[in-house]
Amino acid sequence: MTLRLILLFTSISLFFNAQNIKTRRGIISLDGIHVAKISNKAGEYTFFDLKETPIYTMEFVDKGIVDSVRDSYVKLNRVYNREKILDIDYISPSAFSGEESSAVYTSIKSLKIIDERGINIKNLDEIFSSMPKRKMDTKLKDAYSIRAKIDQLGIEVNNVGEILSKGQRVGYFNNLPVSFGSESTITEKTMLDIEIYDANSKYIGKYITTTKQLKTANGKSFTLYREMSGRASILKFPTYRSLVERVVIMDPNFIKG
Repeated sequence: MTLRLILLFTSISLFFNAQNIKTRRGIISLDGIHVAKISNKAGEYTFFDLKETPIYTMEFVDKGIVDSVRDSYVKLNRVYNREKILDIDYISPSAFSGEESSAVYTSIKSLKIIDERGINIKNLDEIFSSMPKRKMDTKLKDAYSIRAKIDQLGIEVNNVGEILSKGQRVGYFNNLPVSFGSESTITEKTMLDIEIYDANSKYIGKYITTTKQLKTANGKSFTLYREMSGRASILKFPTYRSLVERVVIMDPNFIKG
């Protein structure tokens, strides 16, 4: 079979298998046939059958793990049996799709719990029985591993700029701006670099507010930048705690568990 014929048959197959998915005024349609309904309240999407009986919900989660690494997924829950909540990967019809479109598209194309006959309860229950695992790439898995190690250190920054680990003083910040607040993000550009020292006043590193660059005494550097999350562009303004966490990654000898 020639390449031209293969491409032709592939195109024909895609054409006949393509589904026209539309959501208008809360009604989900497949190829012009109403199959389900959807509503949104406080970021939670509830799917109903055509008799307006609620069947299941989806809630989108988008959170930072370490630095620019973010995790985006949905929490899937049945209305009639809330014993389990599943964290599920979602798919979108395009890079610019909103949450509602992604929720509908995932339900139809990925999870197969909505078809031309409506909401498929059997398929929905099978998902909760099989407990599918999320498909995480290496970068995301590594980020969760790093996050677990950092969380074990119990890092805090108190209201005078001291760095604590599990309640013990392990270091401090120097050249704090006037706007300093231990829970605040650092948005102010300062003439002096914000410096970090250990408990023995040994220089560990500094954060340059004008370039958003973190440099450590062991010669490593890291720049905070604008990045894309699952659905929005986020400008990375660090907290003082996040600066300490990044320094621990760059210099593991700074704070040891």
